[in-house]
Amino acid sequence: MISLSRVNYKYKNSNDEKIGLNDINLNVNKGECVVICGESGCGKTTLTRVINGLIPHFYEGEISGRVLVANHSVIDEPIEKTAEVVGSVFQNPATQFFNIDTTSELAFGCENQNIPANEIVKRLHEVIENFELEDLIDRNIFKLSGGEKQRIACGSVYATKPIVYVLDEPSSSLDTHSIHLLGKILKKIKSLGCTIVISEHRLYYLKDIADRYIYMKQGRIVNSFSQKELYNFNDEYRSELGLRTLNLSDLFRKETVIEKHQEQLIISNLRCSIGKKRILQIDHQMFNKGNIVAIIGCNGAGKSTFSKCLSGLIKFKGDIKIGNVKQKNSSLSKNSFVVMQDVNSQLFAETILDEVTLNIKEYDDISVRSLLEHLGLDMDLETHPMALSGGQKQRVAIASGMIAQKEIMIFDEPTSGLDYRSMKNMSAIMHDLVIKGSYVFIVTHDLELIMECCTHVLHLENGQVMGNYDLDKEGHQKIIEYFDQYNKAE
Repeated sequence: MISLSRVNYKYKNSNDEKIGLNDINLNVNKGECVVICGESGCGKTTLTRVINGLIPHFYEGEISGRVLVANHSVIDEPIEKTAEVVGSVFQNPATQFFNIDTTSELAFGCENQNIPANEIVKRLHEVIENFELEDLIDRNIFKLSGGEKQRIACGSVYATKPIVYVLDEPSSSLDTHSIHLLGKILKKIKSLGCTIVISEHRLYYLKDIADRYIYMKQGRIVNSFSQKELYNFNDEYRSELGLRTLNLSDLFRKETVIEKHQEQLIISNLRCSIGKKRILQIDHQMFNKGNIVAIIGCNGAGKSTFSKCLSGLIKFKGDIKIGNVKQKNSSLSKNSFVVMQDVNSQLFAETILDEVTLNIKEYDDISVRSLLEHLGLDMDLETHPMALSGGQKQRVAIASGMIAQKEIMIFDEPTSGLDYRSMKNMSAIMHDLVIKGSYVFIVTHDLELIMECCTHVLHLENGQVMGNYDLDKEGHQKIIEYFDQYNKAE
């Protein structure tokens, strides 16, 4: 079904020889599910772009070798020919939308293929049922959360019924329930005889779906593992490979000691609405400086809205105080930094170095380069940020926040595109931030990150606080049950 022979690729204007593909040989059989894994920047996304034709027809560069998908020569034929058999789900779903409302987006691919109207309606009903999209129909796409956008993107591709699915980090913005649902959908797709190629860091939900794991490093395929071989690896070897956990229930809280300060961030009678609809209501909550707070909850629960209030990006009613000082939107905006979920929307400069120093007038070059090395960005700093992988872009944005040294640091899904090693480095950075006196809030669906560095959990659902607890022994049990609830329900 898919055959790549001696494929080499280098992005246009890239000075880093590691960014691209080197001598790729890969065959994927009909009906097989292959997971492309490896550390951030290893070439996973680039490989998916070669298979679905975005390379060389959208991303310019130098390519050689042969790429066949369902007997189509991807390199030589127009991309619309490849699109007839390949459906793609991108890491950033917003980049594949063509409509304003969700229903039109779900139907767009079918309309583009000139499928009869009655068949489109039939497929829409099937997609809505299988993806549990009832609550997202006839909604404005731009008002959806990142995870809700990802569900629409998956559904729109499923509606066109391709025979090959190429997915790039599809779970990166999804909540626990949506990841579980994605796994069920992938099982169904596979049962229909379709071929699946999926680039992923999160591996636990693919346990009963994947046939092979292709491990990449520096643009090369260096190994291939069966399902059984991968799950026989001990934790030490898996960690050396930079791979994430294979079983959520095996995770445990890392014991860390962080000095707590007397100062508190206090929220009272916080209200936030869109039109007449209230989307966030918090009566009273307190957070000690020195805590690393994980903000959890389903997609659309109000997590990003809470972050925007803390950072002064949207108007709200009520009080937010730091110590005894009441904060206005302007002061919150001045004293905070947000690493956004859609990292592409906050990258502005022409080079990595210019990007990470954009928010400051003077900087110590040695300290900046040391931080970038700590984040795994010790490459040519003249590289354009948009030429990087999703995980690398995320780290560039995080470096910008670190260098700016704001009092409130808010991270919206900071590990969505990060491998195990980068997640560990991220954890160390969070600890450095609180030691230096920042309030740290992390909007996340990443249980590994929570167990690695967080000290506290704020659980939001439907815009209200469902829980606010320390990650002590009792809190550890709560968080495990929350993330593992759907696996236990099977």
